Parts: sequence; C-alpha cells; structure tokens
Amino acid sequence: MSDTRRLQVLRAIVEDYVHTREPVGSKALVERHNLDVSPATIRNDMAQLEEDGLIAAPHTSAGRIPTDSGYRLFVDRISEVRPLSRAERRAMDLLAETTDDHEAMLEQTVRLLATLTNQVAVAQYPQRSSAKIRHVDVIPVTEMRTVVIVILSTGKVEQRMVTLAEPVHEDSLHTIGLRLSEKLSGRPASAVPLPAESLMASVEPALQPVMAIIANALEGVLESGRVDRIIMAGTANLAKSGGDLGPSIAPILEALEEQVVLLRLLHEMQQDRRGVSIRIGQETSHQSLAETSVVAAEYVSSRAGGDGAKLGIVGPTRMDYTSTMSAVRATARYLSRILSE
Repeated sequence: MSDTRRLQVLRAIVEDYVHTREPVGSKALVERHNLDVSPATIRNDMAQLEEDGLIAAPHTSAGRIPTDSGYRLFVDRISEVRPLSRAERRAMDLLAETTDDHEAMLEQTVRLLATLTNQVAVAQYPQRSSAKIRHVDVIPVTEMRTVVIVILSTGKVEQRMVTLAEPVHEDSLHTIGLRLSEKLSGRPASAVPLPAESLMASVEPALQPVMAIIANALEGVLESGRVDRIIMAGTANLAKSGGDLGPSIAPILEALEEQVVLLRLLHEMQQDRRGVSIRIGQETSHQSLAETSVVAAEYVSSRAGGDGAKLGIVGPTRMDYTSTMSAVRATARYLSRILSE
C-alpha cells in the first residue's frame, strides 16, 4: 500500500464520516470516490489503516471511523487553509462597523464564529493588571532547588519552585535575586517577556545559565498572574452534536465553564505554519474534553497593550477541519486588524 493511496483512503473516510456521521465501508468508498482501485484493494487498505491505528470499528460492522491519530494525520496533511467566502468576509466587515468597544467587539466576534462553524466559540479576553514588580527574591531550598519569589505593588506575593541543572552556591543565588530586583523593580507585572539580554548582561558569564533558568521561571509566575477570562458563545451547538460527544455532554460543559482549564489549554497551544493550532481528542490533556477537538488562532489587540490571545472553537472530533481552520484563522486575523486600527 503506497503512502499516497493510504492518505487518499484515509481522507475519503474522514470526509465521508464527517458528512454522513455513519461508519464508512469499502463499498461506500468505491461508490463515492474515484480511487482507481478494486473494492478488494480498498478492503486491504482499510485493514492496514486499522492496523496502523488510524481507523477503528465502533461496533461489529463493516464500517470504520477515524481515530484521533487518523484525524491528526488528516489535519497535518492539509497544506493550505482556504480563504473565507465573500459572504463570510462581508459578515466580518459588518462586524468591524458595529462598535468601538473592545469587549463588545470580542463578544460579537465570538458569536459570529460560533455561527460560522456551528461549534462552541471561545476567546481569551486579556485584561492588564496595574500591579508592578516591587521586589524579587531567590531563596535556596537545597543544592539543586530554589524558590523564586516576586512581591507586587499590590502586596500580592507569587512564588515558584525551580530545579537547577547543577548545584549553585547560596551567594550566587542571592546575587541573581539582587540583579533581578534592580532590573525589574517598578516594571509592570504584565510586561512579559522579560528583557533577557539586559538580565544576562547583569551577571558574570558563569551565572548566566542559572539566570536564564530563574528568569524563565519568573516569566511563568508573571504570566500565570495575568488577568484573563473567557468569552464564550454557541454552547447550544453541543446538543446538536448528538452521539459524537458520548452519552452526556455535562462533563464537557463543566470543563468549558471551568475557565482555568480552557485558559491553560489555549495558552499551551502553539500556532503552526498555517497560522492555526489544533488539539484533537486526548491531545487536549483533559479527560472531559477527550471527545472534542480545539482549533485556535492568535489575535493581537493594540487596545489591550499589544497582548496576544487566542480565539477558537471547541467541537466534536468529527468536524469539518478544513472549513473550521479557515473560519478560525480568518476571524482571528480580522479581529487583530479591527482592534489595531
């Protein structure tokens, strides 16, 4: 079985299953797709795809459905994200004309994305904290572990345990703490990333690797303290997914309502060369979302100080990935343009 035909058969199975919501058999593939091979060859190809873990039988029938791995291979082979249709672009243009209010714009955008994709649409809403860094301490715990403590102007204290690559003397850690305080005191807590070049230059070369590790941990502390919330629309679309999401959608709704779960997931998602990020099934790293996929893209708003945030959808793994990727990416780009004017 050639890799080319393997991908053709997998793509045909994914497309048919997304369209019909029914397990796909070899007979249907022969009838609907011009694969230029015999039904017996298709059956052999499907057997190989099943052995490779890319498709599976949901029950004792001749039909097969894609697995998370099958969807992942299919999605990774989508080379280009198509542009929006003229009607979809017009809807975006109308959105830009409706309001100058940042939050209202986000809410309308999320509702529009939910309508375009028939999925649950979500967006991070970054809100800058007025807190500033007052003091930084680096306190050794053991030879290989230390605690980074940052005290903010609001009186709030944040800390993080750091594991070092090798033992570091207490005096050296104290020096790093002093340099961090000198360089960062009075800096807005939300202003990340930190000035790496300046911090490295503030210590002798032998301490620069340790400074890099500790500064990275400090960035994590400050990022985790950014005040974000989730704007969401289209949760009713979950009910339309039927059996795609298992016997109950309650755990999914609970996970969506737990904003910290979505915020962590969106924060971890990194865009690929196509300008989107996709987590499929178990890749979401949250059991309640194991039957879902998340497609997201980054938008930037100068009105929020240039903070980057994510806009995306949550839906069943059986979704039209090509159209969804297009809608999410285009919406994020339009939003960036609108909020930067």
